[in-house]
Amino acid sequence: MKKIIFTGGGSGGHVTLNLGLIPLFLQDGWEVIYIGSKNGIENELIGKIDGVKYYAIATGKLRRYFSWENFKDAMRVPLGVAQAWNIIRKEKPSVIFSKGGFVSFPVVLSGWLNRIKPIYMHESDVTPGLANKMSLPFVSTFFTTFADTAEYVNDKSKVRCVGPVLTDRLDNGDVEKARDMCNFTADKPVLMFVGGSLGAKSINNAVIKNLETLLEKYQIIHICGKGQTARARCEGYAPFEFVDKEFKDLMALADVVVSRSGSNAIFELLSQKKPMLLVPLPSTSSRGEQSLNAKSFQKQGFAEVLSDDKVEAELVAAVDNLFAYRHEYVANMENAEWKRTSNQEIFEIIKNDAQV
Repeated sequence: MKKIIFTGGGSGGHVTLNLGLIPLFLQDGWEVIYIGSKNGIENELIGKIDGVKYYAIATGKLRRYFSWENFKDAMRVPLGVAQAWNIIRKEKPSVIFSKGGFVSFPVVLSGWLNRIKPIYMHESDVTPGLANKMSLPFVSTFFTTFADTAEYVNDKSKVRCVGPVLTDRLDNGDVEKARDMCNFTADKPVLMFVGGSLGAKSINNAVIKNLETLLEKYQIIHICGKGQTARARCEGYAPFEFVDKEFKDLMALADVVVSRSGSNAIFELLSQKKPMLLVPLPSTSSRGEQSLNAKSFQKQGFAEVLSDDKVEAELVAAVDNLFAYRHEYVANMENAEWKRTSNQEIFEIIKNDAQV
């Protein structure tokens, strides 16, 4: 029987692509196995899918800074490798697909030790994450979103730039439906703030502090994140903790968007041709990948960038400037040459390459 092992976790970005691919393999008759952590978001999300066998292994966070936890986690990684090795030896998959995150390295290494081939790996950001860097010697093909990622890879023969893997979830939004949801008028521009599924505290605080000034010119959609703080709804201001199916409608209504700069998020904005003000995660909270993503989009004329420590003080001026030149950003996006890949295309590549 055709069998594939998926791995990836630690954050939503390391699970989303797997969530899109798994149903395609199940529909094609593959046996699907997932190796993740016990307490990570991947267990919560993947564990709900019928027909997927989930294994949890020990895993340690791969930190770039000193922490006493590094010593504890250093012991978990070899244990995770041993556990993954036993699982792979037992299951004998035809293919392994890794989306990265600290749980993925033991799986990729163990797959290589068990002589599984091909092993695929995917990177969303400009630079490979630490787990992906460590896994690179052991994979057959390294899918990338940005062509520039090849600059950070020694063996470029493994690199296959497929562009962003996007679904159609934001296509064909209903502007009138969104306007009714927000109780907005048609004669005032709409500014959308998106901090991600968990929100962004600095962006939320900046919205609240500058709300009265912003409302003089704009109507505001504020997706603040589950459990995050927002002001009570008032005329011209529509806060939401989280939006699912209606997100495409709200996006269609927005004239400009303020967002973090995770790869999936900004390519979705590009696909909808939304001028964007990007506020990357600060280096204290990430390896700096969001800053590189944002700079790439700024260089291409798709976005402007505002640092996290300045967002509260400079938000209004930055938004006004973005809105004033919004037509130029839209034109740049319309004229850009970029490849949008679907889950189906990635599935076909793996199926054909694996010859199973």
